[in-house]
This record gives sequence, C-alpha cells and structure tokens, in this order.
Amino acid sequence: MTLPSLGTLHSLPVLEHLHLVADPVAAALSGWPHADQVAVVEIDPDLADTAAMSEAYSLPLTTGANCVVVAGRRDGQERVAACVVRADTRADVNNVVKRTLDVRKASFLAMERAVTESGMEYGGITPIGLPVAWRILVDTRVSDMEIAIVGSGLRRSKLLLAGRLLAELPGAELFPDLAG
Repeated sequence: MTLPSLGTLHSLPVLEHLHLVADPVAAALSGWPHADQVAVVEIDPDLADTAAMSEAYSLPLTTGANCVVVAGRRDGQERVAACVVRADTRADVNNVVKRTLDVRKASFLAMERAVTESGMEYGGITPIGLPVAWRILVDTRVSDMEIAIVGSGLRRSKLLLAGRLLAELPGAELFPDLAG
C-alpha cells in the first residue's frame, strides 16, 4: 500500500513510528483497521500551527484539517465535542455546534483542560485517540479531502491520511455545514 504524502514532507508508516505520536493516539491507531493507511511526518515543533506549517512546507491551507475542542452545558450536564474542519474554514460554534450539542452556549474548551484530558499537546490535538466520552464532529469537506494533514497529539509531527478515514473513526459524525 502506498503511504499518503504531500509536498516535501517525508512520510513514514505510523505503525512503525509510534514514538512520533502521543500515547493515546498510538493506542487508538494500534487497534484501528485503517492505521496501515496513515503516515506520520516529522516537522519543526515551532511550525505546528497550521498557517506556519503551510507556509514553511509550501502546502495550501486546503490540505490541513484542524481539530478544535468545544464544550457546553445543558441541565447541569457538560457536553464536549471535537470538531474537525478544513484549515481554511472555521467551526460554526455559535450555530451548528451549539445546536448539535443541544446546549445554550458552546465555547472552546480551556487549553489546559483540553491538553490534560486528551493526553495531547496544544497545537497537536487530533481526533484520533480522544476520550470516548467526547463526540467527534467531522465536516463533510474534510471527509472529501484526498489527503488531510491532522495533528499527531505532539507538536513535532503530523499525520497524513485520506479525509474519508476521519469519518470512519469510532463515534465520528459527519456534518455538511459544520464549518463556515
């Protein structure tokens, strides 16, 4: 099987390089039937943010998929979701996400809490390996991407995989207008 690759990034088979991903990501990939179709690439950790990475590696923003964690409350119960949207869009937190979670107000989870609960580094949070209680909302534009670049759980690397595979993550839910 051919590994996904983009631009000048050097793709490695993720299952042979689990040291390049966060522990929860490694655990999730080890049991995922599509893991053999996922590549990992090492990057400069100072370039982990989408815009900086895209510029440094001459990649269009349309190749990146961002994962943002959002939470809201209803009847005293907190509802958390990871929203996966193309890097050239933004999650529609105030409308689509809020209605989907059925909360009065949705807002981004505090960075410290997102990092602690996910077991991943800020700037590297990925939908692969998140806590099972969190919903995973995927914009259909992401699932349509031939190759998507997502976090690896660490700032020093990224994962490359077909966008359709993100829609096949356990518990993933597809939404046509998750991003605006």
